[in-house]
Amino acid sequence: MSTLPGLAERNAAAHARPNASAGTLACLTVDVEEYFHCEVYARCAPASTWSHFERRAAPFVERLGDLLQRHESRATFFVLGWMVPYLGPLLQHLASQGHEIACHGDAHEHLSRLTPQALREDLTRARGRIEDAVGVRIRGYRAPTFSVTRATAWALDIISEQGFEYDSSIFPIHHDRYGVPDAPASPFWAVTPSGACVLEFPPLTLDCLALRVPVGGGGYLRLLPGAILRQCLGRRARQRQAALVYVHPWELDPQQPRLRAGRLAQWRHRVNLHTTEAKLERLLRTFRFDTAHNVLKRVQAMGPLPEFALTTEATPQLA
Repeated sequence: MSTLPGLAERNAAAHARPNASAGTLACLTVDVEEYFHCEVYARCAPASTWSHFERRAAPFVERLGDLLQRHESRATFFVLGWMVPYLGPLLQHLASQGHEIACHGDAHEHLSRLTPQALREDLTRARGRIEDAVGVRIRGYRAPTFSVTRATAWALDIISEQGFEYDSSIFPIHHDRYGVPDAPASPFWAVTPSGACVLEFPPLTLDCLALRVPVGGGGYLRLLPGAILRQCLGRRARQRQAALVYVHPWELDPQQPRLRAGRLAQWRHRVNLHTTEAKLERLLRTFRFDTAHNVLKRVQAMGPLPEFALTTEATPQLA
């Protein structure tokens, strides 16, 4: 890869470049992590073993960047701090192309396994790694496995304390590992247990009678017909409502190694991996996407956002 521009040049280029996605409320995000970081492998691939696994994400992160460039869209890359030593120049290149680099934590721990102090340290470590390597200011955060729930509502206070401008960790659905099913389906102000407010950008869902169906990415993107996601995005666009889609680099890698996990977990992780890239390319041909930061600025300019109080009966000591 050729020599990359410095921080000042990258920032100037990002601001000067004509924005083909100007006005769009569709957001594409990428959780930059390896296949062995996934929650389905938390028991068989603990952090102490990660150095023993083959690292495969880099070419797929690069491929995602190429797809976005070809279709004149931008995305937010939520980067795991652990990945930075292996991806630094590539992340710099993405930033120089106008993509947003955001934070996915450092050790990919589900928030239910962390204390407030451990989360505080994880965020500080990840943010430092990313900002030092890429030379950008981090604005956004996404917890591993969308693990801000009512049980981990305390985490929003730490996220606010750490100075993040927005969060994308609340999935407004029922799920066995995550979810706040009564949360708003579009951007909102999450009121933390201490009374602070955090700007929240949830993934795309579809309300179908009394059910709210997740459609915005991951296994849902791979499992459902692509037409459903395109219809949902089209509806949001016509209604001038924000929509967030997410994907992981390992979802473009059907040849990734198989790790030991239960049959259901293995199916969830691997279902239709071979379809991801084609579905994503069809989306990028049909819609223009922009970064979470840019879309949220447009949404806020359109009027006040709803507030939603996220509380838990057993909030850990935050001091």
